[in-house]
Amino acid sequence: MTHITFFKNSEKEITGFYSAGHAGYAESGSDIICSAISVLTINTINSIEAFTDDKFDVSINEDEGIVIFKIAMPVSPETSILLKSYELGVSSVAEDNPKYLSISVKEV
Repeated sequence: MTHITFFKNSEKEITGFYSAGHAGYAESGSDIICSAISVLTINTINSIEAFTDDKFDVSINEDEGIVIFKIAMPVSPETSILLKSYELGVSSVAEDNPKYLSISVKEV
């Protein structure tokens, strides 16, 4: 199972996320849930890098399926929208596939 934890500040802004694990829906290379999560995750990071001037730290361990992403404060409106879009996308995947993806929120 993949688990994603969103980091949110006291204003409920997303300031980062931690994604860990492989979905386990199917074998590697055929796992459509893992693929969906990966596409949403990497596209969000790439979009923030390409379309904003915000600074961030990202760490990826492909073997363990771990992505740690933290945005430098303050979060621009553009990055905020991109992170909300990511949350919406993975939440939709989780709603349809609760055995393979869970989501939580941690206040930071």
